Order: sequence, then C-alpha cells, then structure tokens
Amino acid sequence: MTGASPLTPLSPQAVMEAAARLRTLLFEVKKVIVGQDLLLERLLVALIARGHVLVEGVPGLAKTLAIRTTADAIGASFRRIQFTPDLVPADLIGTRIYNQKTGAFEVELGPVFANLILADEINRAPAKIQSALLEAMQERQVTIGVQTFRLPDPFLVLATQNPIESEGTYFLPEAQVDRFMFKVLVSYPGFHEEMTVVERVSQAFPPVGVQLSVEELRELQGLADQVYVHPAVTEYAVTLARATRDPAQAGLPEAQRAVAYGASPRASVNLILAAKALAIVRGREYALPEDVRDLAPEVLRHRLMLSYEGLAEEVRLEDLVGRLIAAVPLPRVHLGDPHGAPSPGVTRDEPA
Repeated sequence: MTGASPLTPLSPQAVMEAAARLRTLLFEVKKVIVGQDLLLERLLVALIARGHVLVEGVPGLAKTLAIRTTADAIGASFRRIQFTPDLVPADLIGTRIYNQKTGAFEVELGPVFANLILADEINRAPAKIQSALLEAMQERQVTIGVQTFRLPDPFLVLATQNPIESEGTYFLPEAQVDRFMFKVLVSYPGFHEEMTVVERVSQAFPPVGVQLSVEELRELQGLADQVYVHPAVTEYAVTLARATRDPAQAGLPEAQRAVAYGASPRASVNLILAAKALAIVRGREYALPEDVRDLAPEVLRHRLMLSYEGLAEEVRLEDLVGRLIAAVPLPRVHLGDPHGAPSPGVTRDEPA
C-alpha cells in the first residue's frame, strides 16, 4: 500500500490501494460473520477515523463475535473486558502495588493498555467504572496516582450493550456516551442469513488470518487525514448537528418540544472525521455530502435526549433523527477536477 506525504495531494492510486486492502480485510471477516454489513463498515470507518463504537442489540446477534473477528484480522493487541457490577477502576486502568523488597510502590497496568478494547456489556458496570474510561477514551491516556501513562497507538474502545435487559444494568453517563463516535444498532438477520448462520455454527469456523498490520492501520489513518473536504460538506455536517438542537430552524417546529438536548459540536467533528474515513473505504480521495448523510444516524442517535413531552408522547428517537436528517437539504458538490477533487461551484438541491 503506497502512502502519501502530508505536503502532497492525496493520490487516487494510494486511495484505491487502501480500499482494496480494506476489501480484503472485510472478506476475511465475512468468512465468520454473516450479514451485518452496516456494522462491519462502521467498524472499519471507526478504525480509520480513530473513533470509538457502541454496538447495541439483543443477545445472540454476534455483536461480540463481529468485534473479536475484526480484531483477529488486524495484527494489533486485543483485550476483552467483561463489565460486571463488582468491577473497580483499578481492574481497568491498573493500580499501584507496594513492593516489600524495594520498599517502593510500583504501577501495574490494567487491561485497557491494548490497541483494541472490547468492553463487553458495558452497561453492566456502575458509574465509577464508566468514569475511569473517560480520560482513556478522550485523551488516550490514564492517570494512576501521580503518573500519567500514554495508551498504545492506535487505541479504540468497541463496546456492546443489551437494550432490553434492566436487571443489573446502569445507564451510561452522557459524558461517556458522547465520546463514542458511533452508536450502531444491530437487528435480527434475514431468513437466508439465519440459515447460513445455523449451517456455519455446525462446523468449525475457519481461521481468520491477519490482513492488516498496526503500521498499515496507522498509514490508513494518515491517508484519511488528507482526504479533501469541500466547505459545503463541512457546512452540511454543522447544519445537521445544529438541527438537533433547534429543530424549528430546520423546518420542524413541531419537533422542538420533543428535544431536551441536541448533539454537541463533537457530533459535527465526528461527522467530518468519519466521512473522510468512509471516503477511503469507498475508494475516494474526497468526501461527499452523501458520506455525511449515510453516517449521520450512527453519529447523532446517541447524542439526542428527548424531553419529558417527547417521552410522554412516545416519540421514537430513531424516527426523530430520520426526520431531522431529511429536513436538512443535501448540498450538491460538482466534481469538475479530472482527479476527483471537488470544484468550487456548489448548488443546493432538495434531499435525495
């Protein structure tokens, strides 16, 4: 895979090579995972965009298996942490231990020191455990005593939670939920997909080979940093995020009272970062408004909070997010450059 210097424009050849490598990675993962195309694509985007992912679905939908298989296909360190109510912060980040031989305290690092962290059933741990992850997820570092330790690069948290069980579970703090780039909902498979699942379970899963090294993943992240984003695409992302805070300004005055809090500016940032990564996955050196629109449900759904009126009227959050996305006109960016870079001319059309 050929990289590109930050001082030179991103070449189409480098992007096509990167997309081909990602297709190979995805093919390897789908030797084990049936369906779940949206989840797998979002996992790839999050890896390239350096974002964390919260995966929600009922038990038995292979959420954990999908994350573990993706990690197996990447030559990076991987740790699975089963979240339980009796965990303490030291079980995650580590602690200081007194060494009787030396008469000094030594630091023993916890399982969070890995490239990929699977936080399984993250909503089973209380708030004190969730708060231990805040610094790790945002700053990519942890503080133990008076010492600060950098986490490995890359570092991503891939968390799962069960939405239907309330016994022994806790609501995730809003400060932590906002640190997840995506919240992906996993639904039941189709009939033929479920038939394939049953057939595969009766056989031994084929071994998953490493298709991407840590160095190659860092290179992909560097390519995504250089993806061109037209100002109209940035404006579209910001307008989408602001529409969640003020639906009336977006043309949905009836939805205004259903929203207590909208998405923070972190949503606007994540929309652009994720769109640049998705452009790499789709083999382009520039981001399109469609990339932002396609990613908007996963970026916005966990950043909206319904008001008491919205809850009383049984407003479905998914429906509200969909209406807000549809209410914001999709800009049309003309691609006049033969190499694919958008030209300055921009016109606005109604939503596609």
